[in-house]
Amino acid sequence: MSSVLQKPEIEARVVRKVARRLIPFLGLAYFVNYLDRTNIGLAKLTMSEELGLTETMFGLASGLFFIGYLLFEVPSNLALHRFGARRWIARIMLTWGIIAAAMAFVPNAGSLYTLRMLLGIAEAGFFPGVLLYLTLWFPRAYRVRLMGLFLLALPVSSALGAPLSSAIIQYWDGLFGLSGWRVMFLLEGIPAVVLAVVTWFYLTDRPSQATWLDEDEKVWLTRELESEAAESGSHISGSVRRALTDSRVWMLGLVYFGITYGLYSLSFFLPSIVAGFKKTFDTDFSLVTTGLIVAVPFAVGAVAMVLWSRHSDRTGERIWHVAIPTLIGAVSIPIALYMQSPLTTMIAVTVNAVGVFCALPVFWYLPSTFLTGAGAAAGIAVVNSVGNTSGFGAPYVTGWLFDATGNSRAGLWVVGAVMLVAVVLVLVLRSRVTPTRSVEDVGGEVVAAHR
Repeated sequence: MSSVLQKPEIEARVVRKVARRLIPFLGLAYFVNYLDRTNIGLAKLTMSEELGLTETMFGLASGLFFIGYLLFEVPSNLALHRFGARRWIARIMLTWGIIAAAMAFVPNAGSLYTLRMLLGIAEAGFFPGVLLYLTLWFPRAYRVRLMGLFLLALPVSSALGAPLSSAIIQYWDGLFGLSGWRVMFLLEGIPAVVLAVVTWFYLTDRPSQATWLDEDEKVWLTRELESEAAESGSHISGSVRRALTDSRVWMLGLVYFGITYGLYSLSFFLPSIVAGFKKTFDTDFSLVTTGLIVAVPFAVGAVAMVLWSRHSDRTGERIWHVAIPTLIGAVSIPIALYMQSPLTTMIAVTVNAVGVFCALPVFWYLPSTFLTGAGAAAGIAVVNSVGNTSGFGAPYVTGWLFDATGNSRAGLWVVGAVMLVAVVLVLVLRSRVTPTRSVEDVGGEVVAAHR
């Protein structure tokens, strides 16, 4: 049988085997990662009174995570490229798990600020490191749908984490002599430590080292990835300096800033918005009910993310698959301000969540169109760093505007405006990133070549 005919069979087999090995485990790690980063939003419902936090102080505590995160993002990703994903991701998870659990014992706002910044330093490099790691295992034509499956952990973390965290706060208050929110931090920090140990033994740095792949599978995957990395064009391969000075890297960072501005506003303040229904609509929800309501936009966003990323891979189109959902998110969040009931408000918020989550996996395909090697390690870290400055700005600005105006309207108008700027920027980038064929296009060419 010719190699032309063999390629589709081995291609499907290898991608399926690698996906089954890596995506569920990395998705679980990201689930725990995002939960430990954002569970402060639910802790706030009882923590603020105990520690004497204003909305602005809470916004500062939420955002300080990203100061340490941004300072160490690029060095951490370069270290992962040098020392290997297995060692470095395990190190990251161990340190963030210990610090996340230590937040259970903060005595005052100052200690909370310190641990949130240390948590950011410990966690720096995890997300862009995993993105870099995935580019070492999957051909480009498959990355969006598989990235979507990995990023599914993000909305699922909020959809499951919100009711879980609220239940711990409400029902386990007093366990170990601790307040409910302290018990939540302690119990939700432990899984990261456990996963750090598993990571050390489970992950494989590169396809050539994978004992769980057959020899022909290792050879095919290694050659396929090397062939893509060697493609001519405007790729930045191996050059950290070129990656750090390429305007496309910084523009992508600004696009990501706009998308994640909406994400972090939802993650940190949606519990407070739902709790605010009591004043606005004369409702009275328990902590657990609040957690279940908060979970709905993220659950719907999870389903939409998978379907949208698959559609992007089928069509091979990327830019509009980022721009359209981001635009929907930008328009829908201010609309939520003018709804007349909790139900219609949550429908608008859910549409915003769908927009944010649909844009994310397709967006993270774009850097791989021109970044490879050490250049990818630096460039992806820069994009993530610039984008995640929204993690400081969104909660702090939203909290400050809430204190200044007495409601969440001004803060959510800012969310819509920032996301709208991201739409403009991604369309400007349209001619500056290289599209890649869909999986169906690749298969069609193989069949045509055989004929």
